Amino acid sequence: MIAKLVDAAQYVDDIFWRQSDPEGLELYKRLENSQNPRDVQLRRFLTINGSRFDLTNENKPFIGMQPMSPGRGMYPEGLTREELERYVAAHPQQKEELYSAYTVIRRNGDQLEAIPYHVAYRQFLIPAAKALREAADLSDDKAFADFLRLRADAFLSDDYYKSDLAWVDLQNPKFDVIMAPYETYLDGVLGVKTSYGAAVMIRNEGESAKLATYQQHVPEIQDALPLAPEDRPSKAGQPTPMEVLDTPFRGGDLRHGYQAVADNLPNDARIHEQKGTKKIFFKNYMDARVNDVILPLAKGIMDPQQATQASADGYMASTVMHEICHGLGPAYARTSSGRKDIREALGDLFPGLEEAKADVVGMYSLKFLMDKGVLPKEREQEYYASYVAGIFRTVRFGVGEAHGRAEMMEFNYLSEQKAITRDSSGRYRIDYAKIPDTIAILAKELLEQEATGDRNRASSWFQKYDVMPGELKSSLAQLRSVPVDVDPAQPFPEKAQ
Repeated sequence: MIAKLVDAAQYVDDIFWRQSDPEGLELYKRLENSQNPRDVQLRRFLTINGSRFDLTNENKPFIGMQPMSPGRGMYPEGLTREELERYVAAHPQQKEELYSAYTVIRRNGDQLEAIPYHVAYRQFLIPAAKALREAADLSDDKAFADFLRLRADAFLSDDYYKSDLAWVDLQNPKFDVIMAPYETYLDGVLGVKTSYGAAVMIRNEGESAKLATYQQHVPEIQDALPLAPEDRPSKAGQPTPMEVLDTPFRGGDLRHGYQAVADNLPNDARIHEQKGTKKIFFKNYMDARVNDVILPLAKGIMDPQQATQASADGYMASTVMHEICHGLGPAYARTSSGRKDIREALGDLFPGLEEAKADVVGMYSLKFLMDKGVLPKEREQEYYASYVAGIFRTVRFGVGEAHGRAEMMEFNYLSEQKAITRDSSGRYRIDYAKIPDTIAILAKELLEQEATGDRNRASSWFQKYDVMPGELKSSLAQLRSVPVDVDPAQPFPEKAQ
């Protein structure tokens, strides 16, 4: 069964390459049989980034001179948001299909056409659906098998609603998958087009059991947010699944670029209101990130005593709350034209804002749980030290990546408020007395940006706070020996076609 799920994930990976950088894929395939050390290294860089553009250097090309197109492979080269909006104003009957999360836009003369994903990527989705159905036939878990069949149907229709409901309803499955177009990180034009991602997962029972403490308090956390009652979604779906899993294979946007250690899905606002979301924590990736990246960085850049307070458990706590808080806060934006999907209202600003919201509201919520006696108050400094240590890791991705942009903004705001300061040796120190209130104020600001869907407010905020200070760049430059991220060695072949 696992082999069939991996087969499906490999087809998903083929689609992602075509969304991210079709020309990069052609280069990757041309180099397949080369033994030249430079070509081998180039193929590795293409795999890491899923394109010819360096995620850690604001998406600048690491081969050739061609700049990255904001629309990647999902829009015509050179199409801007402004041109698209003018076209839609003149052709309002096409707005729904052009703004769909599941269409590729192409030019046809002076017209724009929207091609549904299930048509554009048919040659990969048909065999992927077949592999999912074959995996379902091999499963001894009826609910999981039913979900796989629904997901196979969704591949061929672009309607993921029923299969997403079935996925959230799965009860402690031994095996699980993420396999769908969910995230909008690639879309630099409208910020709504989703890219395909996949992960094949095996449940970690012992670690999953530890999450019950957090799960039972989610409704209280929602009520405690600094957010107007009318901006809070329905509570019906809040007690949703939280799972710790190991993943032996990833494809698509979960394989290339930023290596996620957790996920909060699906992103459909209707499901958020009805059922909530599923929170997934990738244990093997989490362990690698903490041990090989975060703790070595903390040792080199933080106040020595505070660096020892950063821990794997502290980072796990902040990550759990990050994922919980992706699913909390406003479900829709209140705009002058009425209720609107937050992604549509904020466009390309949404990914960075949403990652920042989850970070900051997550830390605000950790403080709430400590104040309630749910989590031990004596671990407060450990939690903040682990959160800040994680920031030093993420900002190395640069502001061209959503997580990097989010945490660069967080760092600059916390520094402006003197919750983080730099000493003469280039090391950073947390003011544990100031950081809780600073986090609370920032949480309110970010929640309000989403609740209002105010693009100008969000744009001005990030323009002010998302630039890396020269002092931080200098401190990080001393730590080049610490890897930026993990590059997984997967036990199944990666064979982009």
